[in-house]
Amino acid sequence: MTISNDSEFKAALSFLSGATRRLVAACFAENVLSLSNDARVKGAINSAKRTDITDAELAAAFQSAKTASVESFTRCGHECDWNDQAGHFVAEAGLACVQSAEPGGNPAWDAAMQARMARTCETIAIGRGTDNAEAAAQYRILAEFLNL
Repeated sequence: MTISNDSEFKAALSFLSGATRRLVAACFAENVLSLSNDARVKGAINSAKRTDITDAELAAAFQSAKTASVESFTRCGHECDWNDQAGHFVAEAGLACVQSAEPGGNPAWDAAMQARMARTCETIAIGRGTDNAEAAAQYRILAEFLNL
């Protein structure tokens, strides 16, 4: 079985446990990490990949990622370019990886959408326009993760 559209993608994500969603979210965020140079974002993603992370460590990673997100958003308000905007969306993807699970929430979906926005900003910055390459990459990442 392959994943070829967002309906299949979201359905596959909905069957994952909370901890597994965090791991998949980290995979999505890591796929666009090259668009950010913020060590706090990388730290949050690495924390999200840990299966032995404590609630306190997760909360600390969330706070660090939140600070990175707010700072990147502030930068975007001053002579923002598309690369800065991409970095902000990567920070948001990293933040999604370590957010506490809310009823009905899906951090993997949130990270995926932020990663797509980051990739869209990158393609605009380099003059390639917009495409859905990141969505296709995410379908592949999830299928590989689930061994489909």
